[in-house]
Amino acid sequence: MSRIKIMINGMPGNVAAALAAQAMKDERFEIINASLTGPEIVENRHIVDGKTFSLIHPDERDQAIVQIKNREKGFIAVDFTHPTAVNGNAEFYCKNNLYFVMGTTGGDRRQLEQAVLRSGISAVVAPNMAKQIVGFQAMMQYAAENFPGLFSGYCLEIRESHQKGKADTSGTARAMVSYFNKMGVAFSEDQIIKERDPGIQQSVWKIPEAHLSGHAWHTYTLHSEDGTVTFSFTHNINGRDVYAQGTFDAVEFLFQKAKSGRKGRVYTMIDVLKQA
Repeated sequence: MSRIKIMINGMPGNVAAALAAQAMKDERFEIINASLTGPEIVENRHIVDGKTFSLIHPDERDQAIVQIKNREKGFIAVDFTHPTAVNGNAEFYCKNNLYFVMGTTGGDRRQLEQAVLRSGISAVVAPNMAKQIVGFQAMMQYAAENFPGLFSGYCLEIRESHQKGKADTSGTARAMVSYFNKMGVAFSEDQIIKERDPGIQQSVWKIPEAHLSGHAWHTYTLHSEDGTVTFSFTHNINGRDVYAQGTFDAVEFLFQKAKSGRKGRVYTMIDVLKQA
């Protein structure tokens, strides 16, 4: 069985590098030794487990991608870059007919989807690649659609903690806001409590020191109006391995769509889970 070629973009970022390390151990994939990077990166190379990756800066990528496409003859792009690069990267993938998995959060998601819909490719776009969390979100979405007003009158607190380098508010937490809104809770995204201070994360949240540089802890707490009832939903992730497995499933899913010539479609991790 031939391996699926993937280009992981976002190195030397921690998530992209961790994903590359996992991909090199996975017999399903052949990883291309090049990665799109940001304008602030001064390095031209990054080494992951002994493999050297060429870092392609924004002013080089138009020329570089032509060479890579000619050499590799088809591959899936995997994006774990920066929220500010989301829309520009999506347009770049669409322009160059590169099917892509977008794991980066942030950006204008509607604009991203529109770019794919009018393109000659398809993409998997998800704010979270952890399959179990995606399944949890699906349960909450089901409740929101089938039990509107379930928590009317309740107060909500959303707390999320991620490593210091994560620039934006968690996409998962933002998605959960819409579900709780449909269930009758008045709450806005700017009310999400976001923690990025390692000192507080370790002393107050009790996040293990080994995972301060890579974690995702979320708690959603609901209190009834009279204070007699409390519901709390928590999912805490240490490390990044869980995201790698979900991302690789998304790559396999999208590879099959590319083989069948599916164009102009935006898929989610729910679509991936349903066909797993």
